[in-house]
Amino acid sequence: MSQIIEQPRFSCALAAQQTVHAIPGALPIAHAGPGCISKTFAYLGEEAGNQGEGFGGGGQVACTNTSEKEVVFGGEDKLRALIKNSFKVLNADLFVVLAGCTSGIVGDDVVTVAKEFRDQGFPIVGVETSGFKGNNYYGHELVVNAIINQFLPAEKVEVEKGLVNVFSVVPNQDPLWRGDLEEIKRILSLLGLKVNILFGKGSKGIEEWKSIPKAEYNLVISPWVGLSIAENLKKKYGTPYLHYPELPVGAKSTSAFLKTVGETLKLDKSLVEKVIKEEEERFYSYFLSVVDFTSDFRTNLPNEHYIVGDASYTLGITNFLVNELGFTTKGIYIDDDPPTQQIQEKLISYGEKIQEGTGSLIHIESDGGLIQKHIKENLKGSKRAVIFGSTWEGLIANENKNLLIYISMPITDDVIITRSYVGYNGGLRLLEEIYSGMFKKVKITRSTQTL
Repeated sequence: MSQIIEQPRFSCALAAQQTVHAIPGALPIAHAGPGCISKTFAYLGEEAGNQGEGFGGGGQVACTNTSEKEVVFGGEDKLRALIKNSFKVLNADLFVVLAGCTSGIVGDDVVTVAKEFRDQGFPIVGVETSGFKGNNYYGHELVVNAIINQFLPAEKVEVEKGLVNVFSVVPNQDPLWRGDLEEIKRILSLLGLKVNILFGKGSKGIEEWKSIPKAEYNLVISPWVGLSIAENLKKKYGTPYLHYPELPVGAKSTSAFLKTVGETLKLDKSLVEKVIKEEEERFYSYFLSVVDFTSDFRTNLPNEHYIVGDASYTLGITNFLVNELGFTTKGIYIDDDPPTQQIQEKLISYGEKIQEGTGSLIHIESDGGLIQKHIKENLKGSKRAVIFGSTWEGLIANENKNLLIYISMPITDDVIITRSYVGYNGGLRLLEEIYSGMFKKVKITRSTQTL
């Protein structure tokens, strides 16, 4: 993508600092110009539902703050001094040196500088994350692969049966990442698996990362993000992987996901069926409790949706809305800039598997201005739509008093802690959001027949 876009939905490769922040016990060290770190944190921290700084200090990151002097004479010596001093005053299990645009342009080698210290026994890796190299989805994969290649052992280790590594959502870029990963770990653990979730509160930090080579399987729960990581681990350790192309939302999708995992990993079939039966019974008991409400308010219920977000969530939520709630899809806007034509074609194919004709409604578009224009043209004054997206989509939703549900960046006017729409629990939460949201638009009573 080379043109200027309006309302971008992602940041640059250097914003993978948030990937580092999401690893318990890890700290980033930036070799970048002044302002880069604080700006990326402002977007991926504060504008991701005000999620706070976490362990690593958010925007308060050790940084060389490169200037004209480093542009002319190079900044590797300044980086070495910063790393030495960081070891003296910062306490972390792993340090990740990230390159900004300035160091990338002048040719400073952060990977080699990091290796100098790693050879002395320090836990540190270096990653070329110059912002111009790609977006933060790309930067996320760079960071994870760098830790695998530089920090983990080169030799194969004994496989631990039942241990799986999960590669799925990108921390903070998915503003619901904390709750999403917790639910993914919960449902996989019900199958008797030991789950390396790697990021967030559910992770044991660096010790968990060190056990990556022991995994029996790697699970990629995403249309495309994480595939390069799984391929890297397959090449390095021979670990097979399962690629599941959408986040499972609701009972049908989550049960299908667990069945696929069970069959692929050859798990006890009776256990898998037992888990699914128990989770579905719970899910549908709550689901059916909403029937009285939907019957009373049937003339007010939303019945169509537009969704703006990355490929994982847009496909997962659409599947739930269409096949469990009976919604009509009006527009799917995938904004994570899938890197190849082949991936984009697969996304359209996944849409067709949800429901015939859905693939034609998929728009792969990173320009928020064009997305909003298209939604406005198609809404045509409808007040029965649910719009999934960001704070920017709130402008459209407010025009006709349609419901807005946040799933994508940026989110400036909400606070997100453990919210998630993934899995069985996430489907129930989404059900609440949709139907309780009716009362947020206008005053509705049981005697109200129209909006």
